Amino acid sequence: MDASFTPEQDEIRRTLHELLHSRCGPRELRTALDTPAGHDPGLWTALAEQLGLPGLALPEAYGGVGCSATELALACEETGRALAPSPLLATAVLAAPLIAALGTDAQRTELLPRLASGRLTAALAVPGTALAAALALTGDNGGDWAGGGRAGGVQARRTEDGWRLYGQVDQVLDGHSAGLLLVAAHAGGFARSRTLLFLVPGDAAGVVRARQTALDATRPQGRVQLRDVQADLLGDEDGRKVLPALASVGDTAAAVLACEAVGAADRALERTVEYVGQREQFGRTIGSFQAVKHRLADAYVAVQAARSAAYYAAWAATPQRGARNCATSHDEPADAGRHIAAPPAERLALAQALEALRTAAAEGIQLHGGIGFTWEHEAHLYFKRAAGDELLFGPVHRLRAHAADAARLFDAQEVAV
Repeated sequence: MDASFTPEQDEIRRTLHELLHSRCGPRELRTALDTPAGHDPGLWTALAEQLGLPGLALPEAYGGVGCSATELALACEETGRALAPSPLLATAVLAAPLIAALGTDAQRTELLPRLASGRLTAALAVPGTALAAALALTGDNGGDWAGGGRAGGVQARRTEDGWRLYGQVDQVLDGHSAGLLLVAAHAGGFARSRTLLFLVPGDAAGVVRARQTALDATRPQGRVQLRDVQADLLGDEDGRKVLPALASVGDTAAAVLACEAVGAADRALERTVEYVGQREQFGRTIGSFQAVKHRLADAYVAVQAARSAAYYAAWAATPQRGARNCATSHDEPADAGRHIAAPPAERLALAQALEALRTAAAEGIQLHGGIGFTWEHEAHLYFKRAAGDELLFGPVHRLRAHAADAARLFDAQEVAV
């Protein structure tokens, strides 16, 4: 395995870093968070038109760049450093791969080029707080999270004029602003219980959306109510490919989120080191105190270890293991019916990265002293990103427990005596 970055990967990282440095500073970030959408449309346009970021991991046949999940994860390390609020995670990491894997030829042809260009944004709507379960990050996604034929969740019923959806979904990433909703719903009652995915325009009749107040304002979330809404089925009615496809997307999402968390942790630590090198106490900078050095050294080791794990997970998440650049990635959508239980590298990397981010952000708040607790300072935003990601995709101990189960780490074995 060649662990070095290709020139293409280095160029993606460098260009994105420069763009975010000029367009997503602390002032621009706070301005974007106060908008109804929760992100800067101008920045999203720049990310799409100048870098092709929404279509980075989509096939060239559908207007994408044709790179792999590795490049997308490395790009998200830079967006994590800036805490850049954008529809990238919801659109390019969660929704677009599902449409590519499960959609009909007509659905792919119609939707993927618009998603790749950034003209259309999408959101994956999973009932309740079950996003981590649906993506098989914290357990086997058996489908019960979709409603299971009982009250709650989203229910789908077949009528003469097509499918109708009713129910409510909370905590939908960018659900209040996305142009397209990809809704997971339960169909068939108890007789033929199955989970299906449906395409719903954001402005469809019967859709009521509102932005929610989230712990992490840099990840805007919305509540989506579906009041007898007409919807288009994604793919076919069989439903057997849906859960494996969601689990496959979960592998990629875990790698992307791990790299994103590492970028945020690295920046939080960097800001703290800068501050302790300037703040003086008792006639000397506090960064010269041995106790402060030890705390920062521990945080540095945690961040570097998490970076190594995240980079490996980004490489492992690519279907062609060891694909080194855009040219080696395949142009055809992956076969969603083929999902082999992946090694737990992605989940473990995500757990380690979230833990490193929480450590670096907490140390940052503590070592900034009184100013670290203020709303005006950016330190709390990194801590909220760590806590918010654990609520959405974790927590850490469940990520590790599920990885251990997948690796059969604690299966009974004979021990020689």
